Amino acid sequence: MTTNFTSAQLDRVCGVLLGSAAGDALGAGYEFGSAPYSGRPEMIGGGLGGFAPGEWTDDTSQAMAIARVAATGADLRDEAALDAIAAGFAEWFAGGPSDVGIQTSQVLRLAGPDASAATMRDAARAVHERSGRSAGNGSLMRTAPVALANLDDPQALVEAALAVSALTHHDPMAGEVAALWCLMIRHTVLTGEFPTSAEAVTELEHHLGRTGCVDWRALLNAAEEYDPSAFTSNAWVVGALQAAWSAIVHTPVPGGSTGDVPDGMRCLHLQDALATAIGIGHDTDTVAAIAGALLGARWGGSAVPQEWQELLHGWGMTGSRGAADLVRLALLTAQGGRTATRSGWPACERMEYRGWGGEETFVPHPTVDGVWIGGALPVESLPAQIDAVVSLCRMGTAQVPEDVSSHVVRLVDTEAEDNPNLHFVVDDAARTVLRLRAQGRGVYLHCVASHSRTPTVAIRVAVLAGASLEEATRAVVDALPAANPRTFLRQALEELSKADETKDDA
Repeated sequence: MTTNFTSAQLDRVCGVLLGSAAGDALGAGYEFGSAPYSGRPEMIGGGLGGFAPGEWTDDTSQAMAIARVAATGADLRDEAALDAIAAGFAEWFAGGPSDVGIQTSQVLRLAGPDASAATMRDAARAVHERSGRSAGNGSLMRTAPVALANLDDPQALVEAALAVSALTHHDPMAGEVAALWCLMIRHTVLTGEFPTSAEAVTELEHHLGRTGCVDWRALLNAAEEYDPSAFTSNAWVVGALQAAWSAIVHTPVPGGSTGDVPDGMRCLHLQDALATAIGIGHDTDTVAAIAGALLGARWGGSAVPQEWQELLHGWGMTGSRGAADLVRLALLTAQGGRTATRSGWPACERMEYRGWGGEETFVPHPTVDGVWIGGALPVESLPAQIDAVVSLCRMGTAQVPEDVSSHVVRLVDTEAEDNPNLHFVVDDAARTVLRLRAQGRGVYLHCVASHSRTPTVAIRVAVLAGASLEEATRAVVDALPAANPRTFLRQALEELSKADETKDDA
């Protein structure tokens, strides 16, 4: 198992689970017409299961059962690992979830609360033989962790996807779709680009050692040819596959040759494509969860807005912060159950930043009341007026008190190439600070030592609050004695301000 990922690849690893869970929670409120849809989804909750805003459904809950096993470094083809996944499914189902797919519920009820992988497969076979079909979308919607567990071995990926699918879906069609989507996720995480449908199907058939049970190439081509609205039969696994792929390929990517946004904002495609996926209707949470996994693999976890991340929660969490759990499980899964740093991040309770210089800086934001800016160490002993923290650096699982709203933003203080969504991240972090402030919260914005990242976002906060870029820069640099934003960060601030002016003139 390789751990030699680039910074951008690790962001895309995180994006797989974050994107899928966000799509799931967004789509939950609109499932089968539960609420009117304006074209831009919000985490309204409700839906068929009466979910809370930001609560994920059975899609992500089952993915969590897989990810908890995958994050240990287990080979998901092994019977012991499959037993553990089956036990996770049974544990979740025994809790009486409010919304479960018909086929999956029949299998899990028949398998019982103490099911092994073998008994669950037997139950799946019995349900298939009784009904004559078992190609629902239930194993596709949860399959993303299987891709992350096998980024270095596509053959193992296909075998694991088939095995995990077969726990509840006896029809080989369901397993092949799961394997196909996992291969597409793998390709996208590693390369930063979506595969072509021909590439994906060719790879699937190579690792299957045969042609698929249906013509997957023709089905993906149809998804590319027809408008997403054509794929409303998406409770069926093929319809769900086509709906998700059609939503992705038919949604334009901002920027590029049109130049309407900086390149670092092209990741808005993730939000736009999820809006398209949910707009198809019917099984909206599942189609968006499936699409979200591949969109997250392309654009990264940093493309998932903090406003969505802060609401995410559901079954399988180990703490009070669902997004942090998803990031931790994704990284551990991709790295074979191992942490990639000497600090033990992302599983450590605290990151030690003493000695980095300037870390004890803690000053009021010079232009926005109720906001403080500085370094990492004050987070250990926040004053009473702070009840929200926006961190621009890695944080331990217990570093921010449980009763404080915590938002960890991926902004890497190395090179521009390590921040493919640079403009979006800076802007989203600043808007998060202002949104929290508008809620009446006292907000602390920090990085490790308040040299580069903190002043960059603090300047953007001031600009969004009404200051010019020049005024904002002067005020923040004067307030933070060690402030010296990296050149690429200064350039991003300038390009964001120019984009603001273009938008105002339109």
